[in-house]
Amino acid sequence: MIRLTSVLALAFAALLPSTQALAQTKPTVQPVRIGMIGPFTGPSSDFGTPMLRGVQLAVEEINAVGGYLGRPLELVIKDDQGKPDVGLERSKELVSEGVIATIGFCNTGVALKSIEVFQDAKSPLIVPCSTGSPVTAKYPSPESYIFRTSARDAIQAPFVVDDLVKRGWTRVAIFADATGYGEAGLKDVEKALADRGLKPAYVARFPLGVKDLSEQLKAARQAGANAIFSYTVGPENATIALGRRALQWDVPQVGGWPLSFPFFINGAKQAADDALMAQTFIAEPSNERRAAFLSAYARKYKEPMGVPMAAAQAYDTAYLLTFALFSIRNGQFGGPAVKAALENIPRVYYGVVATYEKPFSIDDKDAVTQNMLVMGKVKAGRVTFAYPEDARRNLFVQRKK
Repeated sequence: MIRLTSVLALAFAALLPSTQALAQTKPTVQPVRIGMIGPFTGPSSDFGTPMLRGVQLAVEEINAVGGYLGRPLELVIKDDQGKPDVGLERSKELVSEGVIATIGFCNTGVALKSIEVFQDAKSPLIVPCSTGSPVTAKYPSPESYIFRTSARDAIQAPFVVDDLVKRGWTRVAIFADATGYGEAGLKDVEKALADRGLKPAYVARFPLGVKDLSEQLKAARQAGANAIFSYTVGPENATIALGRRALQWDVPQVGGWPLSFPFFINGAKQAADDALMAQTFIAEPSNERRAAFLSAYARKYKEPMGVPMAAAQAYDTAYLLTFALFSIRNGQFGGPAVKAALENIPRVYYGVVATYEKPFSIDDKDAVTQNMLVMGKVKAGRVTFAYPEDARRNLFVQRKK
């Protein structure tokens, strides 16, 4: 028996008074099979692994108190390697193997290649990491089987642009990679700037794996940019930071959540300091829920999270799915039934990232709203709060607006 996360799993157990007794009277029962897909090897594993571990921690806690009415949850894990074609094949395997729902995807390009598989099979998919806006916009919401618990770029981009404008940094150079993530992010930033009557001072596009962006940085400086908004998930963020430092160009680097990844912080080292990014979760024990989660993760894995947002969002996702399943009392987990259960979760889940009260509906498949975001800042190799008032506000877990 594992040691349960005191606040979260024990509160969950309290909701299910008959579950442990049921488990004792049925020693052999069919598990509830849940798909899990993401980049668990390859360059994107730096946030795929924390996502997987967050789900595994939650499932272990849930099973310790009886799972679903005495039936254990069982993860069917597929590695998409961060490659769209591999993700497509692994997605087909999950659907064919009879999972009742799937949690996964970190890379927007991989997700977009695969979501049709889940939609066509009417098999719910909950995305805890990928933030590309098109992921939950491809299908009309009432018909969509694609849910998300990460902050889509359509809310991250204006959140960061608002902060830039407040600081007086209005001549923004956008550096976006050539992936689906970079393409969607570029459009979101351009729209966020346009909504404030602004245009990018300069736009650079580049392939993954690029080692030198000095010419693009020189062009951005020549264009008069006073901030760099970077949109890439890999070491290219560090390439931008190191190139800027080599040019002795003292402008801030800002962006979405990938600026909190080890690829950036460890790769850029001191050049990463003071970078600003949107965050839903910062790994500080600001309240009892977060302290319990951080403690449980550290006990189980005995190493840093790497990307705390990925772990925390995935952990909450596993609990939200389980809360939804408990409204299906007969164990008949057809896709439409699970979809309807997710759209009508009856109980409030007091999570790590947020307090989830009706996180999804038939008309809204995104659980995170802009009020849940805070601005993070890299300082001495870790991410902390950019503003003291956000640290104080973080004592209280936000709800969807």
